[in-house]
Amino acid sequence: MSRKYVVVLLTALALTACSDSPTPSNGSPVASVSSEAGLYRGLQLQTPLARPVFTLTDDAGATYDFATATAGKPTFLFFGYTSCPDICPTTMADVAVAVRDLPAEIAAEVQVVFVTTDPAEDTGPVLTEFLDHFDTDLPNGFVGLTGTQEQVDAAQRAARVTVAMDMGRTHSAQLQLYGPDDLARVIYVGGSSPDDMVHDLPLIMQG
Repeated sequence: MSRKYVVVLLTALALTACSDSPTPSNGSPVASVSSEAGLYRGLQLQTPLARPVFTLTDDAGATYDFATATAGKPTFLFFGYTSCPDICPTTMADVAVAVRDLPAEIAAEVQVVFVTTDPAEDTGPVLTEFLDHFDTDLPNGFVGLTGTQEQVDAAQRAARVTVAMDMGRTHSAQLQLYGPDDLARVIYVGGSSPDDMVHDLPLIMQG
């Protein structure tokens, strides 16, 4: 069978409405994934995504240069908001379970970054309280990032995800995993499990 590729349409595959807001119909494709089973259990990208460059403010109030702070480290990146009733806490919980199940030497390297899509509500203390539900016993605490709406929107564009709408309530459901080579070869959307991440991370570490 010849190798086929399908375009990831964020409105269909990697967008979620965490409220009653309708899913927008004007999303644009940003990545292509293999339609056949491959090396990873997550969605394998046809063309890897480079680790994005953006600067926001972390939940402790410090300036956080994402590309510099996470360079060379396996890094999960997700955009959402703390009052989301479903996909955001579920995604963070799944990542936390995966990190706990990893070999200790890999878990110690993993970084998890949560960027709010609702900076008006998600202040530093709000982000900290939210992330503390998931990361208290992990080697590295999850990092929450916020900023001005313009900065947050720019970060989403840099990461090649659709910019959130409806005051951040309708946002990308795409969890990106960057490797030590600063490339994302795999992403996770609905239906992915912690076991999938545990399977993929050692492979990601190998480059």
